[in-house]
Amino acid sequence: MCFHDSITSCMLTLTWVLPLASAAVMMLFPKDRSGLIRWFTLTANGINLALIVLLSILFIMHPPVQTGGTQTVLAFSANHAWFPLLNIRYHIGVDAISLSLMFLAGVIVFCGTLASWQIRERTKEFFILLQILAAGVFGSFISFDLFTFFVFNELTLIPTYLLIVMFGSGRKEYAAMKLNLMLMGGSALILVGIFGLFFSSGIHSFDMLELSQIHFDRSFQLWAFPALFLGFGILGNIFPFHIWSPDGHSSAPTAISMFLAGVHMKLGSYGCLRIAMYLLPEGCRPWMNVFLVLAVAGVIWGAFVAIKQKDLKYMNAYSSVSHCGLVFLGLAALNSIGLRGAVMQMLAHGFIAPAVFCIIGMIYTRTHTRLIPQMSGLMASMPFLSVCFVLAGFAALGLPGMAGFAAELNIFMGAFGSSSLAKVGAGLAVLSIIITAVYILRGVNAVLHGPALEGSHQLGDATFAEKVPLVMLLSCILVLGLYPGPISTLLDHAIQPILNNLNR
Repeated sequence: MCFHDSITSCMLTLTWVLPLASAAVMMLFPKDRSGLIRWFTLTANGINLALIVLLSILFIMHPPVQTGGTQTVLAFSANHAWFPLLNIRYHIGVDAISLSLMFLAGVIVFCGTLASWQIRERTKEFFILLQILAAGVFGSFISFDLFTFFVFNELTLIPTYLLIVMFGSGRKEYAAMKLNLMLMGGSALILVGIFGLFFSSGIHSFDMLELSQIHFDRSFQLWAFPALFLGFGILGNIFPFHIWSPDGHSSAPTAISMFLAGVHMKLGSYGCLRIAMYLLPEGCRPWMNVFLVLAVAGVIWGAFVAIKQKDLKYMNAYSSVSHCGLVFLGLAALNSIGLRGAVMQMLAHGFIAPAVFCIIGMIYTRTHTRLIPQMSGLMASMPFLSVCFVLAGFAALGLPGMAGFAAELNIFMGAFGSSSLAKVGAGLAVLSIIITAVYILRGVNAVLHGPALEGSHQLGDATFAEKVPLVMLLSCILVLGLYPGPISTLLDHAIQPILNNLNR
């Protein structure tokens, strides 16, 4: 490893060490120094985001050259023994897929910190748990050792549970328990699949790149693939195992709703692509039709249920079920356009859903309600928040020029260019666009327009600290929608080894 490589790999390691270290330092802070805690957390997350941006620039300037084979070539990689007796290694690196999701996570963590600026009670505990949660996600996206990946993934569960129970609202204990039980069930399936890969490989390795070169027995793949795909799919909000999501989003504080929708779910769909589909191609092909049907059912069902919701958070939660279904539809296409669309949808939804949750949280702090019938005419008292709500709503319904349109276009083109079943599924899924437009436009119109309620003129618009995350998220949505070419090209290079493995 050259000196330059050692520096960049250390920078990559810092992306998860920095949040964890900041959490440890904050444990020493007095509880009554909430202002110091907020600024310390924001500074740490700002440095981490800057670090990810710098790594992204270096990656774009010198992208790894894929060999054209089935093995992914990583940038900023490092590979060290961690637990030699079990051949568990600290193997890290990124390609365009994982780095783009790292950038998404960095933006959401930074914006979530600002969205939590008004938290006054147990501030220290909140931001410590938020940093631990962030460390788990960053560590997962850079890990290419299955066991290390699993450890980082599990690191996210406890802080998520505690953040909802301690800082949530409504039936928060029920929602947190439901979320954790479902995700732990998914983790059990993932663990079974990981150990199956370890023992069936013949090389007793957890290394993803080494395992990608192994031809596993077909009978093993036929049971290991659904275990892994479903385990990650539960985390990724796949129908009908999405039931943890609506209650979890509704009860979670704003920053955690942003994190769950923007990053946590993407970790699940990322695992489906990076691990299940990449390592078990023969198991993927016969099973993918089953998951295609589930994906289309989720797209349509989520959209229809969102129409019936009167709570803004529940509406956005069921909208997420529908939009995450589109990710799985793109994966099920099993071609380059569909896989590219799936990753772009991860990014698009990763920015859009948190933006909507962020706006809903800001409206709630002023009106003390999330119920659509109890709000009207907010445009007059909250012009900035209202314009942001309209823009985020347009992005959610896939308006051209927004990130959602570019992603959905690739998904539908990929599905229509795939099997007959995928064509039928894509045709049905296209109809969800109309349904989405109905509930988005109706909800936005009911909340923002009409006669202003008594006393609403005193509610006040967004503060500077609240405007920053909304501007950041909407900027990412617009850039990805107006200029998708560069990210598409980079993603194609990263997708090719996975596609080659699927077609070998």
